[in-house]
Amino acid sequence: MVSQDASVTAIPLAEISDMEALARQWRALEQQSDATVFLSWQWIGVWLEAYKPNALLLKLEGQDGILGLGLVVISEQRRHAVLSSRCLRLHQTGVPSQDQIWIEYNGFLALTGHQDQVDRAFIAFVCDQLPQWDEFMVGAIDQAQAERYGQLSGLHSHLRWEAPCYGVDLAELNEGDAEYLETLSKNTRHQIRRSERLYREQGAIELVRPGSAAEALVFFDQIGPLHLAKWEHQPGASGFTNPDFVRFHRKMIERSWGSGGVDLVQLRVGGETIVTFYNLLYRKVVYFYLSGIRPETDNRLKPGLLAHSLCIEYYRSRQFEYYDFMGGEERYKSNLGRRRQQLVQVALQKERLKFKLERVARRARRLISS
Repeated sequence: MVSQDASVTAIPLAEISDMEALARQWRALEQQSDATVFLSWQWIGVWLEAYKPNALLLKLEGQDGILGLGLVVISEQRRHAVLSSRCLRLHQTGVPSQDQIWIEYNGFLALTGHQDQVDRAFIAFVCDQLPQWDEFMVGAIDQAQAERYGQLSGLHSHLRWEAPCYGVDLAELNEGDAEYLETLSKNTRHQIRRSERLYREQGAIELVRPGSAAEALVFFDQIGPLHLAKWEHQPGASGFTNPDFVRFHRKMIERSWGSGGVDLVQLRVGGETIVTFYNLLYRKVVYFYLSGIRPETDNRLKPGLLAHSLCIEYYRSRQFEYYDFMGGEERYKSNLGRRRQQLVQVALQKERLKFKLERVARRARRLISS
């Protein structure tokens, strides 16, 4: 039950004349929350500035102040060429080119210790007070949290996407004072050490970071061609084909470089760039976001594995506590890190005939393909 002294209000973002006041409110709650970078103003503020979504600000307030905040957007979606749905989305716009930035660890921002209260209040408000939608798209979000949303709403929960999360506990490494490579499998350790030896034959190995926001933007732009070359055969896989994606992250770098919220790191061999990583930094956590890796004809060379291993030791030495590969099935993530949780994207669907027919068609396709 939500405390009787707490109530939810919903304000169209277009009616908020003082965005700086919203920024102050968000940051104040964020400082008293367990938020990840994706619910920080560092991310949300750039999202609002870059895309100016037609969002609704949800706010849960009690006698002692703000307990929860969230931003939802209603958009039309058409799929299978015939099914039209009014979708409510949490911290996404419903525009594919804008949502390609792919928020993870999503959810409602809540005062520490009040997450359940905030979730209950907002889910109830969305279901009871915002009637003009068909399905509530939530993700990417922790599986247990998504299941709780389904229980609280009483709606059918359709799983749209899922992936495991891997990472490296740097704080645990420092407590044990173990070398990171010694925690890996014999095969992975061998690949990294062999790569390092072969690269040293080409020249000195060094990690290089930008000296300014302007240089950081140059590093980011250098990722583009390599990222495109790797993902060009998979439609929509590289954000560097998408001006909205590039615009968002250039703003992120411009806004967050000075405060230490982003980092770009290059692995250079003999002065030549082999790998560039783009990371988000927040609360002693490194969120590995994307990379540009020069392809190698010698399959003994594993530039990505080597660069990650060197970066992990680099951030560890600077007292970061976790290196997060985030959601994804890629083998390098499981080779280099430990599985921590499962991320999902779900659609909480109201009782609609079109959704029942869609589920029947989906089951029929699975039977035919099995």
